[in-house]
Amino acid sequence: MEYQALAKDILAHVGGKENIVSLVHCATRLRFKLKENQKADAQGLKKNPGVIMVVESGGQFQVVIGNHVHDAWQAVRAEAGLTDETPVAADEQGDKGNLLGRLIDIVSGIFTPFIGILAASGILKGLLALAVVCGWLSTDSGTYKIWFAASDALFFFFPLVLGYTAGKKFGGNPFITMVIGGALTHPMMIQAFEASQQVGAVSEAFMGIPVTWFNYSSSVIPIILAAWVSCWLEKQSSKLLPSSMKNFFAPLICLVVTVPLTFLIIGPVATWLSQLLANGYQWIYVLAPWLAGAAMGALWQVCVIFGLHWGLVPLMINNLAVLGHDSMLPMLLPAVMGQVGAALGIFLRTRDARQKMIAGSSVTAGIFGITEPAVYGVNLPLRRPFIFGCVAGAVGGAIVGFSDTHVYSFGFANIFTVAQMIPPGGVNATLWGGIIGTLVALVLSCVMTLIAGFPKSAAQDEQVLTGCEDDVLAPMSGTVLALDQVPDATFASGLLGQGVAIIPSDNRVIAPFAGEVASLFQTKHAIGLLSESGIEVLIHVGIDTVKLDGKPFTAHVNVGDKVQPGDLLLEFDRQAIIDAGYDLATPIIISNSDDYRDVVIVAATSVSAGTPLLNVSH
Repeated sequence: MEYQALAKDILAHVGGKENIVSLVHCATRLRFKLKENQKADAQGLKKNPGVIMVVESGGQFQVVIGNHVHDAWQAVRAEAGLTDETPVAADEQGDKGNLLGRLIDIVSGIFTPFIGILAASGILKGLLALAVVCGWLSTDSGTYKIWFAASDALFFFFPLVLGYTAGKKFGGNPFITMVIGGALTHPMMIQAFEASQQVGAVSEAFMGIPVTWFNYSSSVIPIILAAWVSCWLEKQSSKLLPSSMKNFFAPLICLVVTVPLTFLIIGPVATWLSQLLANGYQWIYVLAPWLAGAAMGALWQVCVIFGLHWGLVPLMINNLAVLGHDSMLPMLLPAVMGQVGAALGIFLRTRDARQKMIAGSSVTAGIFGITEPAVYGVNLPLRRPFIFGCVAGAVGGAIVGFSDTHVYSFGFANIFTVAQMIPPGGVNATLWGGIIGTLVALVLSCVMTLIAGFPKSAAQDEQVLTGCEDDVLAPMSGTVLALDQVPDATFASGLLGQGVAIIPSDNRVIAPFAGEVASLFQTKHAIGLLSESGIEVLIHVGIDTVKLDGKPFTAHVNVGDKVQPGDLLLEFDRQAIIDAGYDLATPIIISNSDDYRDVVIVAATSVSAGTPLLNVSH
């Protein structure tokens, strides 16, 4: 019941349950595949307090929920009546988008259903390695063997799990593709591979065609390609077979054809491709590991924002399967801790109770690898902390890359990744390099945010000691609206500065302080003011009203005019703006809010012109 209201609002803003092709979730996001993206209302959904952010990327409509995403996912599924049983038909896939978007959509659709257990298995592997290094467990003990089996089962039987999820993603019967994955990891096939490696081994054939045996346990690419072939073959068979026969013979055809085809062609080609990708990445990494670390540390969180990070996940897993280790994941840990450090700096510096609460909870979530609350909640709206996090991530990533740090099991970058960095031979310099790089990113971003995350002039430095504050009066009467509820992404994101919005109840805009007119748009829908104490304010009457070409607006001042609180600046025709179909929400933005410690809304839900609206603290 707790998430029912949220689920209803999400469904309403994605175009209803009939517009949903598929729904999965990762660590923090609901990932919708929609039939018609234009039916979704991202701006409207952002107004819901249970939604952190909405991102449209990679052919997906992504709703960032945070740590409670699984509960929200269950509520949305229950509200929409979604089940796991009905595969998506090929003609219901909606707009396929560009190649990169389709690739990311496929990858995320295959891996997200088991992302939680994938991360848990990697963490357990790392903790076991730590226990062995510290002498708490012996690899010969029954305790170790049982826990190792629990941590390794998913990775060893990857073709089984990927067979199921890939079959669902490609619109086929997932149990057929899961059986194909089972054939790849069957003990008889592994025995055949081991026998083929012996000296004097006799070559084997399938119907006269020579077979090259490989060990497909832990492999990724072979089963994904085989699943695609099987699903295509299943669809073609179902079209040709009578309805009384297709339930039995379509799966039979898929198994009889796809399994031999996988061992003869798909598997060897995919294995070659896997090795090529792993060796290619390794070649690039060896050329300049510090540069690779700096690039990954700087850009990883940018990729996460747009949902593009999924394109790198299979490469990390493939490195582990082919090389037995991966150097990319350790370089991402400084990127994560860079954002955590920036959020920590905000927590230590800000005096705003709400911002401190958000920053504090973001630090806790970020330590465990969930950075969306930090990025969307505090760092990105303030801009500079996010940039500092990326810069610190680049420095820390360069240290990790230079140290040649690797992980030996898969997971997601978080505090437990340190345990996964422990080499099989025991602690060495590569582990310490990874730890140092991570700590450098955390501390550096925190210090930079403390020093320059809230920049101010030397005069303002002195004012901090006396707690100097300025009030910005309401330039109009009306209903107060939080800035993040304004139906315009540029204003709502806080990129133009902190502030508030008012839905006006009259037709006048007055001066909110003593100062001068700094700018006046030609269309007279917006005006910029500069107070005597240096506060820059933008008053933008309505959303997209620039398109009205100034017709409903009358200016009573010019650029350079001196004004006093209450002086009439603008008049506008409310009804004309409404009749033209435009929203009257009027953002009042402190354009240079980065120069101040805090910008706090002091008005209630409604305000009268000339009464306190914002409090600006130096």
